[in-house]
Amino acid sequence: MKKISIIGSPGSGKSTLARELASITHLPVYHLDRLMWKPNWQMVDRETQISLQKEIVAHDEWIIDGNYGATMAIRLQESDFIIFLDFKRQICVYRAFKRYLQYRHKTRPDMIEGNKERLDWNFFNYIWNFPKHNRPAIIEHLTHLDNKTIYQLTSKREVKRFLNQLRKDFENESLDNQ
Repeated sequence: MKKISIIGSPGSGKSTLARELASITHLPVYHLDRLMWKPNWQMVDRETQISLQKEIVAHDEWIIDGNYGATMAIRLQESDFIIFLDFKRQICVYRAFKRYLQYRHKTRPDMIEGNKERLDWNFFNYIWNFPKHNRPAIIEHLTHLDNKTIYQLTSKREVKRFLNQLRKDFENESLDNQ
């Protein structure tokens, strides 16, 4: 487990999971929200998105969190481990709203400085329609990947169980190497 991609709807917990995985695995984390946006919510151009991601996946170890469907194949093809946070839309909307309240008028840790947290109608609509508009393409993409370990986690309980098992596995591996 050296190259991990985390995908899912906004509000599903991708960045939080990436940080937790990094604390267990000690792999470097790349938050795509931090890399794909310039200050004042200006998205970098497609060419830059592609070159940044190709540069990251060329490394031997990484955790990348984010969707960015147009460049998802770059990450998933190079991943050995993929986690799809496939949560219900109500949970994702609730978490996005909660995040908005927590970081209102501030920049959250996984975002580039200068981009204050926001929640507008378009973003709400994107989250709400994610299961209908984005999920089918993700599922389709995942079914065509070979030699990948793929976890599709659908609840907070499953994520917690997954992390607990991973901690145990890493602890046992650490003991075996002593």
